[in-house]
Amino acid sequence: MILFPAIDLKDGQCVRLKLGDMDQATVYNTDPDAQAKAFEEQGFEWLHVVDLNGAFAGETINGAAVDAILKATRNPVQLGGGIRTLDHIEAWLSRGLARVILGTVAVRDPNLVIEACKRFPGQVAVGIDAKGGKVAVEGWAEASELGVVELAQKFEGAGVSAIIYTDIDRDGILAGINWVSTLELADAVSIPVIASGGLASLDDIRRMLEPDAAKLEGAISGRALYDGRINPDEALALIRAAKGAKA
Repeated sequence: MILFPAIDLKDGQCVRLKLGDMDQATVYNTDPDAQAKAFEEQGFEWLHVVDLNGAFAGETINGAAVDAILKATRNPVQLGGGIRTLDHIEAWLSRGLARVILGTVAVRDPNLVIEACKRFPGQVAVGIDAKGGKVAVEGWAEASELGVVELAQKFEGAGVSAIIYTDIDRDGILAGINWVSTLELADAVSIPVIASGGLASLDDIRRMLEPDAAKLEGAISGRALYDGRINPDEALALIRAAKGAKA
């Protein structure tokens, strides 16, 4: 079980959005690479990064900030936002990313995702962002008619390393993870699922460690870490204790 700290990039800064609204961005750090290093020093073992501008533009916008993050941390980094082509994927993986996250293109061109998994085994994740139970695309600006499970099942057997599932209706407002829909998705596919959107407290960490959530790869935390609602030492200690109990 992995707790992924999140760095969301807007205009080169580390921010958190409220309900996916770019106009409701709170700046938490103007130095994303320093934030990446801080997360590593706190004991986190992975890093989740999103190029928010890129998600809307359909191309990398915060590339310099991502490069700086990659230089600052030894932790594996997964990146989403604006990655829409095989050339994009190859370029980022060659720059040191552990895996790319494909969101909009997974809806628009699922065959590209399948081809990417063949070319870059173990390094391609799919981001599924849902609003009202339907998949949203283009940086959450547009709703599709696709259901979450319907989209996820398109990639069964393709080699997708993980599905990052975000409930937009809870993102950035500390309402708690939508465990019902997250676990329903995890039950519907064999691909590991990472919960995102709304993680608010140590109670969410404890819930993540319950037996029925063991199928999850982990969860992403953003605002709760930045606001101090989740103490990194306590959260990571809970996860280590759970791992020790299973050993």
